[in-house]
Amino acid sequence: MLAWWAVGITLAVLEFVVFATQDRGIGAATSYSYLAALVWPPLRNASWARIALPGAWEGWFLLGGFLGAWAMARARRWAQGAAGGARSPARPSGRRLAGAFLGGFLLILGARLADGCTSGHILSGGIQLAVSSLWFAGFAILGGVLTVRVLRARGLS
Repeated sequence: MLAWWAVGITLAVLEFVVFATQDRGIGAATSYSYLAALVWPPLRNASWARIALPGAWEGWFLLGGFLGAWAMARARRWAQGAAGGARSPARPSGRRLAGAFLGGFLLILGARLADGCTSGHILSGGIQLAVSSLWFAGFAILGGVLTVRVLRARGLS
């Protein structure tokens, strides 16, 4: 596993490179709009020119995040197995997967309706110390903590 400070430095360098080359911060939600417009061309409206380039590279950014998370999970499982470590957690139920999908969908829908991106606020806005992004990050963390508490109280986590 990477140390927290190594991840922070890596994100800061990546953010700097993206700002320097793309004149925008790191985000991910634009890739969903981009992909939807690729699949269904009638969705290409006046905003298409604004999202075409960032939507394409943000899609690769998301794919890289997914593949990196998968690789780290495999590496951790391998390391735990080699060291006689802990048992793998049980696979989530269909109900839990459906709830996670619905929650993620609603989060992304809200972000796009507000013409923003959750990761963009937390990563790009946080690095720039944008007050609105810092407020957003604080409330996103608070919402996550409260949700986990409610789910655990109901025995769903």
